[in-house]
Amino acid sequence: MPSITRSPEVGEPLGPLPKRFAAFIRPELPSLLNEIRAEVTRAYPVYGRLLNGPSGDAIRQGVEQALVTFVDRVADPGRRSEARDELLRRFGRVEAYEGRDLHTLQGAYRLGARITLRRAKTIGRQHNLSPTLILSFADALFAYVDELEAITREGYAEVRERAASEVSALRRRLLHLILAAPPLPRTTVTELAEAAAWELPLRCTLVALRPPVAERIQAALDEDVLVDLDMPQPHLLVPGSLTPQRLAMLRKALSGTRAVLGLTVPLGQAADSVRWARRILQFVDDGVIPNAPLIACEDHLTTLWLLSDHALVDHLAARELAPLDGLPASRRGRLIETLRVHISTRAPAEQVGEMLGVHAQTVRYRLRTLDSHLGDRLADPEHRFALEVALRALHLRGHGPG
Repeated sequence: MPSITRSPEVGEPLGPLPKRFAAFIRPELPSLLNEIRAEVTRAYPVYGRLLNGPSGDAIRQGVEQALVTFVDRVADPGRRSEARDELLRRFGRVEAYEGRDLHTLQGAYRLGARITLRRAKTIGRQHNLSPTLILSFADALFAYVDELEAITREGYAEVRERAASEVSALRRRLLHLILAAPPLPRTTVTELAEAAAWELPLRCTLVALRPPVAERIQAALDEDVLVDLDMPQPHLLVPGSLTPQRLAMLRKALSGTRAVLGLTVPLGQAADSVRWARRILQFVDDGVIPNAPLIACEDHLTTLWLLSDHALVDHLAARELAPLDGLPASRRGRLIETLRVHISTRAPAEQVGEMLGVHAQTVRYRLRTLDSHLGDRLADPEHRFALEVALRALHLRGHGPG
């Protein structure tokens, strides 16, 4: 019988086929091949089209080789089958190139096996063969089909893996182009998107990640998410807005990784989204923003704005607080902290005192002192706003007012 072993869950062959069985079935091969081709193309019209196309000869040769090899193994169980194997791998490649899964081809294989078994039963009756022998033939035949499917899968996987690698490289390049500065012409991005089989969205959301990043992340992301995890600053691009489904996907995929969700922006502003997300990551590292599993830029826009330019904040603070420069540093610091709480909360002296841990009378004394130095500035809306902005920014940075 053919040198095939079946896994226990599939079932073990019932017994060896006598070599003389090959002599019974070999004369049937030409008509059997015609019958299989006719029934398979009737059941699966797609193979009728392929038989008349550029791959037709290879398909016909493959079917013939598969049957001949099975009969040859009955006659000589040690017979090798390199030619058949390569033709079967070509079958798998054709299925991958055509964009089908393997279920259709597997169905065709099993239909061919049933037709072959039907012919074997006819031969059995003609030659008075025992039912046990026909059962052994059936068992060996379907074990052989399992082998055909496994070899075909090799060719299929080869194409799919190569295509996935090529598409992955194209999509990584596409992500780089989208984030390029200055932005590239839309036609350039559109052409690459078509080559990468990626539909350009009107809006997108960037996600900044803190390395190291686990390799498992990419497999858990939606297929249309653009990814570059090998960069020093890894990031993702999620097409469209962050729906509940997208958020659930990101939470699962990024579990255990520090990540910040950028703002959802038009595709042409993707670089801004990732820049803001990276700033928030840095604020987390600096302790300005509390750490969390998945942080959203949307929740920290004021912080982003206030800390967007440290040098400018320092200059603004120096200008607005200049009337206090002549005071001793410790006293100046206490006055500025009192002013920050008072001006940002608009609370009465009692509440400000509670926040600062001092008596309300101390707060009133400090406010009178501030009024004597900054009176005109505190009364002017523009200066008052500038003071509040500068003091909030300095407080976020954790700088002492000195």
